[in-house]
Amino acid sequence: MCMFSGNTYLHYFGPISISKTQTLPCWTDILFLFLSRFQQVNQMGKESLRKRKGENNGKEDGESIQSHEPQTTNLQKQVGLISGICMIVGTIIGSGIFVSPKSVLANVGAVGPCLTIWAACGILATLGALCFAELGTMITKSGGEYPYLMEAFGPIPAFLFSWTSLLVTKPSSFAIICLSFAEYASAPFYPGCDPPQVVIKCLAAAAIVIITIVNSLSVKLGSYLQNFLTAAKMIIVTIIIVSGIVLLAQGKTENFEDSFKDSKISVSSISLAFYNGLWAYDGWNQLNYITEELKNPYRNLPLSIIIGIPLVTVCYVLINISYFTVMTSTELLQSQAVAVTFGDRVLYPASWIVPLFVAFSTIGSANGTCFTAGRLVYVAGREGHMLKVLSYISVKRLTPAPAIIFYGAIAIIYIIPGDINTLINYFSFAVWIFYGLTVLALIVMRFTRKELRRPIRIPIIIPVIVTLVSILLVLAPIISAPELAYLYCVLFILSGLIVYVLFVHFKFDWPQKISKPITMHLQMLLEVVPAEDVTE
Repeated sequence: MCMFSGNTYLHYFGPISISKTQTLPCWTDILFLFLSRFQQVNQMGKESLRKRKGENNGKEDGESIQSHEPQTTNLQKQVGLISGICMIVGTIIGSGIFVSPKSVLANVGAVGPCLTIWAACGILATLGALCFAELGTMITKSGGEYPYLMEAFGPIPAFLFSWTSLLVTKPSSFAIICLSFAEYASAPFYPGCDPPQVVIKCLAAAAIVIITIVNSLSVKLGSYLQNFLTAAKMIIVTIIIVSGIVLLAQGKTENFEDSFKDSKISVSSISLAFYNGLWAYDGWNQLNYITEELKNPYRNLPLSIIIGIPLVTVCYVLINISYFTVMTSTELLQSQAVAVTFGDRVLYPASWIVPLFVAFSTIGSANGTCFTAGRLVYVAGREGHMLKVLSYISVKRLTPAPAIIFYGAIAIIYIIPGDINTLINYFSFAVWIFYGLTVLALIVMRFTRKELRRPIRIPIIIPVIVTLVSILLVLAPIISAPELAYLYCVLFILSGLIVYVLFVHFKFDWPQKISKPITMHLQMLLEVVPAEDVTE
């Protein structure tokens, strides 16, 4: 038995007063310690805010404050121009350009149209990113398309975007990138045969766990890792490009003669070629997911886009030219991994460099995807469209740890199925529905939200072109080659309406009752508190 004197203990649901000496069972000790720990975490967050904001009348309490600027329990502005460029370049250049440029070639059938498609995809990505630059400097909130759709069209389109992105497009993309990393990383240990699927899946899951932990621990650590991996992948990009230029100088130009001969040009083939090319460019909008963490976003966001995406476009075109210096169209289509074939023919004994640096490239792309997509979960939770705990911020680390962990857990689930290639094949279909809708939001807000400050104002013709191309990319495959998978994709997006009506609009109580103890336990385990509203 345990004795307690008069004290007030704060319970999660309110104060419990014990006015005089009482005899209580020992398990009550454990209960009070448990609840006190929860209260301690919340008090820690509040006291931290008071100290950091100078609410103690300028008095120090003996604890050192490392930053001279007032900090809050919120996302901090720690990503500069160089990190922003590395985030764009590092996220876009993943496994696609090294593994599957043959998909573009297979749809158009010749070298000339293939190189044209790669350049056109880069131009489209740049135009789309410029539209996102205006949106990002006009509405300086993290979460990518989510806050823009919320401002222009209201909560329903924004919820459908978060519903689709959080459960399908983002985690499946993260999983596929990590699976590509696992294949390249394990390939040297299984010469002459394919690595076992169990090894690939376990290694991919380990990569997801490590990347999730790194980004949960520190924004700076995740940013520094991205910078390092971007530098590593630029090494292999430079090696391939320089090798191609040397071969061109030596007269290896026979594969570029009659480059448009035997081409297959149709609306359907061009659309599918764009899908495959734009998959390799996916990530051009990643910086808009972390707008709140950009230093001087009005300057660094557009500069990162203007420098980063054209740099990627030039690299992609030159890499494809390098491939064609040593491979004919037929040989490229027959290659399982184009970059490895290139390395075997050009680098000779040092060809092992290619799979090593491609592994660096894919893990860098996965890290950038995790770094940015976790912020979408965070913003959706903050708006009440996901569990509230997903919008909480780590008191010590100042990162959206619950959101990142949730995102990593969903990605691991996508690794378990044997084949998710069908899902990835229709990734672009779902994504370009919302890309087009977001750019349309820019046009709409030019007329409905004229009062908003626009540090960047692009010509109206640019969003009009991007919107029309988006409509073409969405409708062309359905009209030219209709498949049930497109219908399933649309039905899944629309199924989010049921979830929205039940749990967001009518706010059913039972999910909140179930989530309260979960939220309490997660707050104590992760030491997270609700983000503070900061008035700028």
